[in-house]
Amino acid sequence: MNWMAVVEHHGYATTAALLFVSACGLPLPLSVVLLTAGAAAHHGSLNLGMLILCAGLAGLAGDTLMYAGGRYTGWWLLAGICRISMNPETCIFGSANSFYKRGPKTLMFAKFVPGLATVAAPLAGSLNMRAGRFLRLDAVGVFGYVTVWSTVGYLFSPFIREILSWVESVGHFTAETVLFLVLVYGCWLAINWLRDKRFSNVEKVAAEELWARMRAATHEKLVVIADVRSHGYYDPGMQRIKNSIRVEPSRLKDELVALREFMAPECEIYLYCSCAREATSVRVAHMLEMENCSTKVIQGGLKAWLKAGGPTEPVPAGDVEHLPRFD
Repeated sequence: MNWMAVVEHHGYATTAALLFVSACGLPLPLSVVLLTAGAAAHHGSLNLGMLILCAGLAGLAGDTLMYAGGRYTGWWLLAGICRISMNPETCIFGSANSFYKRGPKTLMFAKFVPGLATVAAPLAGSLNMRAGRFLRLDAVGVFGYVTVWSTVGYLFSPFIREILSWVESVGHFTAETVLFLVLVYGCWLAINWLRDKRFSNVEKVAAEELWARMRAATHEKLVVIADVRSHGYYDPGMQRIKNSIRVEPSRLKDELVALREFMAPECEIYLYCSCAREATSVRVAHMLEMENCSTKVIQGGLKAWLKAGGPTEPVPAGDVEHLPRFD
């Protein structure tokens, strides 16, 4: 795309619009846009100060929208952003850990870090950062980012066309790289599908059926329901199936010691998680089957249980590992 022609013809509005939609999660080459806009300002098509103001305000507006989304939807928005990653929970909770370790001042340089630039604002909202503090720190980061790239474009405008030509040539290489990564991702999905085929013998049960049996007391054995959701963090007020026990899948070998008492023939063990296709539950069930422990997986996990009208309870304080809150 000829960014020079687009920016020169549509000026402030184009630059501001691109900054806004990029802040809302759309991947765009903002550095190229701002370099081009800075060069246009050098040639007199735009005013550099007005350019920085318009672009900075647009980027801040987009970040504020994402912050509000994180504040009022919790992990839901982050889950949507991270859905295309190979491990959504690592994307969410790993980013949250990284954000917390560096502190709220992460917002001051997040725009310069690929990946973090997209999740920083909704993370700040999810971690309950005060709006005023968010706006101050994010404004520094956004305006700093816009100023740096626009100024570089302004100062090096005589070479900007050569720079853009180089960027375009790199762009072809980048497109090939992206295609390669897409193919790798497709292979990863295929491998996961083949791996899941190993677990096809794991028996599943509908949440409605299990809840109906429990209400009717038609089961002859002791029913044990195990929560094997694969992350160690819980949102405040997180619920679980009533009277279920916690089994941490990342420490399953150690957890098996505690599970031995539930492996008697008179027990029925049901597992549930929050993963697509019950991925964690079937993996844990497969491992338990190898220990001669017969288990079944609740299809749809906790969501299906809630939809079936099954009872829930708050996760006990001892099982909760809280993320710090920036309030």
